[in-house]
Amino acid sequence: MREAVLRLRYRFWPDHLLGEILSKRWTETAIPVIVLLIVAVAFTRAIPGFLSPASLADTARQAAEIGFVVLGMALVIVVGGIDLSVGSIFALTDFCALFCLDVLELPVPAVVVITIAFGALLGAVNGFLIGYLRLRAFITTLITLIIYRSAYDLLLFDYSNTIAAAFPDTPLWNFMGGGDILGVPSVAVLYGIVAIFGHVFMTRLRPGWHITAIGGSRRSAYNSGIPVRATIARCYAASGALTAVGALFFAARLGTVGGDVGVGLEVTVLTAAVLGGISLGGGRGSVARALVGTLIVLLITNGLTTLSVRGGVNRMVLAGILLVAATIDIRWLKNRNRIIAKVYVSPTFHEMPRLQPVGVGSNVPFVQNDRLSGVSLIGLGRIEAPEDVILDRHDNLYAGSRHGDIIRFFPPDYEKMEVYAHIGGQPLGMAFDRSDNLYVCIGGMGLYRITPDRKVEKATDETNRSLRSVNDDSRLRLADDLDIADDGRIFFSEATVRYEMHEWPVDGLEARGNGRIVCYDPRNGTTRTVLRGLKFPNGICVERGSQSILFAETWGCCVKRYWFDGPKTGQVEMVMENLPGFPDNINLASDGNYWLAMVGMRSPALDLAWRMPGFRRRMAKRVPIDEWLFPNINTGCVLRFNSKGEVLETYWDLAGVNHPMITSMREHKGYLYLGGIQNNRIGRLKLDGADPGFVQYDRRWGKGT
Repeated sequence: MREAVLRLRYRFWPDHLLGEILSKRWTETAIPVIVLLIVAVAFTRAIPGFLSPASLADTARQAAEIGFVVLGMALVIVVGGIDLSVGSIFALTDFCALFCLDVLELPVPAVVVITIAFGALLGAVNGFLIGYLRLRAFITTLITLIIYRSAYDLLLFDYSNTIAAAFPDTPLWNFMGGGDILGVPSVAVLYGIVAIFGHVFMTRLRPGWHITAIGGSRRSAYNSGIPVRATIARCYAASGALTAVGALFFAARLGTVGGDVGVGLEVTVLTAAVLGGISLGGGRGSVARALVGTLIVLLITNGLTTLSVRGGVNRMVLAGILLVAATIDIRWLKNRNRIIAKVYVSPTFHEMPRLQPVGVGSNVPFVQNDRLSGVSLIGLGRIEAPEDVILDRHDNLYAGSRHGDIIRFFPPDYEKMEVYAHIGGQPLGMAFDRSDNLYVCIGGMGLYRITPDRKVEKATDETNRSLRSVNDDSRLRLADDLDIADDGRIFFSEATVRYEMHEWPVDGLEARGNGRIVCYDPRNGTTRTVLRGLKFPNGICVERGSQSILFAETWGCCVKRYWFDGPKTGQVEMVMENLPGFPDNINLASDGNYWLAMVGMRSPALDLAWRMPGFRRRMAKRVPIDEWLFPNINTGCVLRFNSKGEVLETYWDLAGVNHPMITSMREHKGYLYLGGIQNNRIGRLKLDGADPGFVQYDRRWGKGT
């Protein structure tokens, strides 16, 4: 009864959704939007006409002026810095614009160019000190704040009366200060254009990626070849230029200078940036977040002003909000992974049948033996993590390595080797197509191909999104194994959509149907998911007849058949169930049957734990990951089976000397080649009675050997 209740509870209660929601970056934008709506509704109810058309136009004008400064501040924060001098830069550039217009009587285009250049110069001073001289951003910008403010006060003393007495009547200047386009203030239109460009710049262009990378990890960005110092300096110069743009429209609207211009602006701008969800730790932020934060702060200040709250109280409120927002941001950034780990990892009820007997008797299907003890070794100590192995029509042997390389060994003794191609990531399953392109599943990257002339090309790294998923699961996290149908379609497994490759023990702890099988069609470049809800799908093999595939579910300890063509299209059938170990890769045998690698063996303790999701949840919270109870992958075997799922023979290495851990095997011209993701070698075993002319892909497509 208890197990039936657990089965229903973990099947229908989506307790993993909270973890998925918290794990997504878009929640950090959604929360400020919710705060914005709450603030707007609150002041609308308290102040009649707070959001009237006239009020909205005035708010848009002010928001755009401050918004330019917030964009500059956001850029600096994302790159990993801070700029406390924006208020003083705003005041100096405001003075520069009015001085050029009223005292020097320059034309408006010249005023605009000079003011923006002056703002960029002031920002570049900060950029040089922080980027190239590597001074602390906080103390550096605090000092330049004082210097710039002092310079402004001295200039104000000499020229304030001259500027105040001037009344320039310039249509373009008046349009900048109070004009509109179709009812939208001119400054708001320009802000929208700049914001769109900023979004494209940060999300679609390489320099924007460099900025985010530097903010995330300055050392890693430097090691990747990114010009860290120059990029930081440019960000401060851009911040100064954007501040100058805001000051230009401010000067055009008010046309005067005063001792309080820009005072406390740094607090307002910082509050807007942090409230919008731009992390003070750097590496995370967007234009949308800057816009939302600007609107929140402006609505709060305008609302408090309309309610006749004194200016000192207004600034205290902003400072208090900044303190709370910064505290939440810093504490969340520090504890984010820990909080998500407590709710994201969500074990489910997973019942396994009673273990089949494994022994030395002739009446058991999985007869233990020592047939792998005579395996000859290839590349011992010269290759690491050859998860899959494959041979071409010329007997060359290929295997992946954990360094992101595809290694090629040359016949006949396979002593000579070379790096055939460098892809990056961990190469997993491999397959040749009719044109001798080598397709490779890369953990964390997707499906890639290597052409005969060694050119590396991305085939696909995403599929269609599941409509039932809170997360966008279109990205391929762990493409695992693949095979190619006669018509060229490529079927490959994605072991999990929730975890990265190095987190496979967590997926085993959950034992949830997080995996899927994906089909990529190189004829039109489309990718679609054909099966979902699988428990760590792994090996893929197209059956003879090319209407179905065999696939292994590692945590399900079974092999199934999926019909992708013919009268049974879309149906799934069980072929082998209740295996004593965890199945991995599947490949063709020369006699018309199939080879299966079992990467490890089941244990009664894990089978029991899989029926106790509460126990596994407590283990995930309280026990270090290296002490978890998770699937054993230290000892495995190779077995040959037929299309009915009957085991024909097994191959073991009981002493664990040559190949204690096996993830793949490939038959080729009378030999069986063995791979293992934790091994530092490739195995080669002579098969008695095997077809000495068997080449897997030649046999399938009718090529000559």
